[in-house]
Amino acid sequence: MELKEMMGRCLMLMLLIKLITAEHANVRLVNGTSRCAGRVEVHHRGQWGTVCDDFWDLVDAAVVCRELDCGEPVDALSDAHFGPGSGPIWMTFVMCTGSESTLKNCGSSGWGKHSCDHSKDAGVICSGVRLVGGSHCSGRLEILDDQSWVSVCAAAFDQQDAEVVCRELDCGAPVQVLGEDAFGKGDAQMWTHEIQCRGNESQIHLCSTSPSHENNCSHEDSVGLVCAEHANVRLVNGTSRCAGRVEVLHRGQWGTVCGDLWDLADAAVVCRELDCGEPVDALSDASFGPGSGPIWMSTVMCTGSETTVKNCGSEWGKHRCDHGKHAGVICSGVRLVGGSRCSGRLEILDDQSWVSVCAAAFDQQDAEVVCRELDCGAPVQVLREDAFGKGDAQMWTQEIQCRGNESQIHLCPTSPSHENNCSHESDVGLVCADGVNVRLINVTSRCAGRVEVLHRGQWGTVCGDSWDMTDAAVVCRELDCGEPSDALIDAHFGPEPTWTWSTVLCAGSESSLKNCGASIGNRHGCGPNGIARVICSGVRLVGGSRCSGRLEILDDQTWVSVCAAAFDQQDAEVVCRELDCGAPVQVLGEDAFGKGDTQMWTQEIQCRGNESQIHLCSTSPPFKSNCSHEHSIGLLCTDIINTRLQNGTSRCAGTVEVHHRGQWGTVCGVGWDLADAAVVCRELDCGEPVDALYIDNLEPRSGPVSLNNAMCTGSESTLKKCGFIQSSDPDVCLNKSAQVICSGVRLVGGSRCSGRLEILDNQTWVSVCAAAFDQQDAEVVCRELDCGAPVQVLGEDAFGKGDAQMWTQEIQCRGNESQIHLCPTSPSHENTCSHDSYVGLVCADIIRVRLVGGHSRCAGRVEVLHRGQWGTVCGVGWDMPDAAVVCRELDCGEPVDALSDAYFGPGSGPIWTNRSLCTGSESTLKNCGSVVWGFYDCDHTKDAGVICSGLRLIGKSSCSGRLEILDNQTWVSVCAAAFDQQDAEVVCRELDCGAPVQVLGEDDFGKGDAQMWTQEIQCRGNESQIHLCPTSSSHKHNCSYDNGQGLLCAGKS
Repeated sequence: MELKEMMGRCLMLMLLIKLITAEHANVRLVNGTSRCAGRVEVHHRGQWGTVCDDFWDLVDAAVVCRELDCGEPVDALSDAHFGPGSGPIWMTFVMCTGSESTLKNCGSSGWGKHSCDHSKDAGVICSGVRLVGGSHCSGRLEILDDQSWVSVCAAAFDQQDAEVVCRELDCGAPVQVLGEDAFGKGDAQMWTHEIQCRGNESQIHLCSTSPSHENNCSHEDSVGLVCAEHANVRLVNGTSRCAGRVEVLHRGQWGTVCGDLWDLADAAVVCRELDCGEPVDALSDASFGPGSGPIWMSTVMCTGSETTVKNCGSEWGKHRCDHGKHAGVICSGVRLVGGSRCSGRLEILDDQSWVSVCAAAFDQQDAEVVCRELDCGAPVQVLREDAFGKGDAQMWTQEIQCRGNESQIHLCPTSPSHENNCSHESDVGLVCADGVNVRLINVTSRCAGRVEVLHRGQWGTVCGDSWDMTDAAVVCRELDCGEPSDALIDAHFGPEPTWTWSTVLCAGSESSLKNCGASIGNRHGCGPNGIARVICSGVRLVGGSRCSGRLEILDDQTWVSVCAAAFDQQDAEVVCRELDCGAPVQVLGEDAFGKGDTQMWTQEIQCRGNESQIHLCSTSPPFKSNCSHEHSIGLLCTDIINTRLQNGTSRCAGTVEVHHRGQWGTVCGVGWDLADAAVVCRELDCGEPVDALYIDNLEPRSGPVSLNNAMCTGSESTLKKCGFIQSSDPDVCLNKSAQVICSGVRLVGGSRCSGRLEILDNQTWVSVCAAAFDQQDAEVVCRELDCGAPVQVLGEDAFGKGDAQMWTQEIQCRGNESQIHLCPTSPSHENTCSHDSYVGLVCADIIRVRLVGGHSRCAGRVEVLHRGQWGTVCGVGWDMPDAAVVCRELDCGEPVDALSDAYFGPGSGPIWTNRSLCTGSESTLKNCGSVVWGFYDCDHTKDAGVICSGLRLIGKSSCSGRLEILDNQTWVSVCAAAFDQQDAEVVCRELDCGAPVQVLGEDDFGKGDAQMWTQEIQCRGNESQIHLCPTSSSHKHNCSYDNGQGLLCAGKS
């Protein structure tokens, strides 16, 4: 009986939650035909507000529909389609990935930050219908009836209704209406209303229904439906169905796509969606003629992995295009199966089907066209037998009659019939050369020069905008030319190119430059951006490390070993320099790094020793010595650091300089931040970064600026591996040099703020003798490590015996220094120290962020401790992920609001961070990216603020559990006798969880170990936060852990 009562109670609670949830969701659709269509409104700070339609798209709409349990998105609308709203405009430039559980979790430009008015309010139409148990276009029909999904009685559904459902789901025409339970028995309630569609409605909810239906329906009579699963994209006005102007079906109407930013990644999605093979070209400027009707999509942003182009990010129905800029695509319509990209059994797309080709109907000229179309170089072999397995595709017996110069196989004539009888044993197989689609134009070597790319049978130029070492690395790897030595941008001289590639954006892992994102254009010349040039090393050391191994040199197309007798010290100096290593340590004349299988190069290299590359050295045409692999040369270079810090107090502080092209140069200070500094400190083995600075040089430096605008993630092993972008104003970089201060001290064997003390003495980490270290020294170390005051100086080996050398110098700090290296030391120390006398240190692990000027320590103006001084944070771009990091760092629960414009009053002193870039997962605000620390374009009227919840529910979900409140520094449980319905309303509101469902007076969520708070909360019920409610100074009830307060709120959505 108890179990039945408990189950009944749970069912009642679930029903109550369902009823209240919709009422208290954080998003709603207003002024539409149903609750699943309308103007988007978001609940924030206790008030409903609208969403600006800037970049509002179907990805954003999908999040709204899922949050409201309204099925799939039908449309993402703008320009106040459902009428203008009123009140605040809460969100603009919404950036959902599509996986968020609520619209409020999507990125945006900041709450209440916009340049919109209500004439641009965003809207959504969700389908409100779904097919369950089959596929997207087939299954048991369910319709959203108010708050619940219901099955439909087969007797109440006909062909006209089916046409509307299939149209609403973006499927083709109805194929079959199944009157029996073809897709399984659902557990949804049966809807007995009779739907009376005319068949031309856009949504099932626009159809009329009869108020009642006489038939008795069970789940055996639920209707099933199969719709044609057709494509929502087509290519028009081309030579085949796989080439043409891109058109998209939306709202039952075909429309075009604007060519702005249209690229090969977008084209790849279209070709895959149409089953048309690989993309050959992405075209704009109405290459297949202007279309008509609506321009549905603009600024399309596909990653290349989407199943349909409609899933790509885009501005729907909003554009700055005319019909002269329509996007086009050419897909290959041919593929090689069973081998590699450039070899396999040939299949051709014949109308809707892939067909195999009869070997007797295919010759050398046909092969040349196929290999060219696939971007694969010349044909190597046409195989007349079934070399790549028997396919199951239909055999195409037409005879292809190419001349050999066509760009695509579909442009070749064919004979209307072919007399040969072909079986799958006669499938044609083809091997193409797998040609390289990039080259470097230069007279000295094939591994250095101007970058050119082969596209549609023509070589074009790559422009220098955004060209960097990451892009160069892809080119060098594609050409098998070793590592990149340099990524250069030159002014263009000579005849203008036929076409250009610009804004190349490689990740560095691509197998080909053509796989990188880029904008392809027919424009002639790169203008002021210049043209891209690459220098690859053309030399490598194999079998050892980056700076040691068996020497191999690229001789034309082949890597060759070098004979020891043909190589001397001057040659070694050039090789080590080219590989960005230090001086040669040893030239090994024997096979020290294993016998290679490369051909032996017997030419004698005759370097003077000052060349930048081995290919610039002269060579003797023949070499008389007989060399075998036992005589291949091995080389050991110094693995030097290519970064240094100059003019500081130690080698771990100063102006950043990088060794590049044999010369030391500075790093531009624009955008220099702690992530960049962390890479430098790690590369130099200098501990943690203390500060990332830049200085304004009074006069431009005479040396080069080696690196501009560093973009390190913080995980790189060397600064030269970070991404960089070219500065739009080189003169700015000449006047701003990056600087770094590294700590040069560390605590080992404990935590960040406790451990065995080690100090960097020149190049070596050394332990410190306990007898040479006192309280003042400890204060400096703790300050330098951004920890609190010293808690304990341990004179024994509390953190294990290290193997570092013992430093016997006596440190003589006054206690107010910012770094240990600024303290004087005695030149010698009389005490004899062993590893048992290591100094250990425990510092307070302090919080480096605080909230000031609010009603509690969990709300207020954000201030950060940096360089021993508290300063504020600029509120420009300050958002909820930033606020989440602050709340978590302060152990203050979830963020309620991210505020700017000095909401808690203007601060004073330094503004430490400008435009914080938190992902939300960082452990401390100081770990977030920032444009730069201590340099800003803010004043204190823009100081950032945060409100954290200061309460939490523990035990089930974020909206149900045992109640705990933050009392000063400690989370405390709340006595049930001191808590009522009005208090519950405030808690649920503060947690963004709707109305309270049940206040549980017993320990329903487990006994916690938090201290019991016996203060009585006296909320009126309309407060926004529990800390705004008055409390009684004492409470008479005696409370134990069995009387802890539990609370069930309706939920977030």
